[in-house]
Amino acid sequence: MLTVWGRATSSNVQKVMWSVGELGLAHRRIDLGGHFGGLDKPEYRALNPNGLVPTVEFEDGLVMFESNAIVRQLARTDPERRLWPAGGHAEAVTDMWAEWAQLNACRHITALFWAVVRTAPSKRDPAQIASHLRATLDGLAIAEAELGKRAFLAGETLSIADIVFAHTLYRYFTMEIERPALPNTERYYRAMTERPAYAEHVMVDYQVLRVHD
Repeated sequence: MLTVWGRATSSNVQKVMWSVGELGLAHRRIDLGGHFGGLDKPEYRALNPNGLVPTVEFEDGLVMFESNAIVRQLARTDPERRLWPAGGHAEAVTDMWAEWAQLNACRHITALFWAVVRTAPSKRDPAQIASHLRATLDGLAIAEAELGKRAFLAGETLSIADIVFAHTLYRYFTMEIERPALPNTERYYRAMTERPAYAEHVMVDYQVLRVHD
């Protein structure tokens, strides 16, 4: 059985747990980080010297941190390769879009989330928020065009590219910001919300993360 260390409200933990859910893997998740604390305990630092979440211990004893690497390992070791086609162009293209998602969409959405939700209203910087929103929309414009061509980011089935990209869309579409119409992305997001594993592991109430004055 997999062991996943990390709180349910961590977006990086959500990425891993969504993958676990899609693959139907037996697992246990141990709350850690945030108000649960525990990141500085010596026994946890022995597993993950960064003191961050998630950390995953696989059944064969492999211990990993860094969420994208964990997602890839989960997909790679799935005998059916349901989240990452094996071999040929499809494997490379899926990996390419996963990398694109991290660098061109997720990091900007996360920065926007911190500026809007994880910052007290009196301390929010409108210029900073606007800058993060512009960067987010630049990335989403590319996704919007691609999602007009196919059902998912890298092809016609769910893949690691979608795991990396769409796990941040719940926060994007529920933050208190003005959003331009992105019909293809909105259609795609609605499809994600209908997936049981996404609903369970990604659509997690983040009010506990909100900073108030």
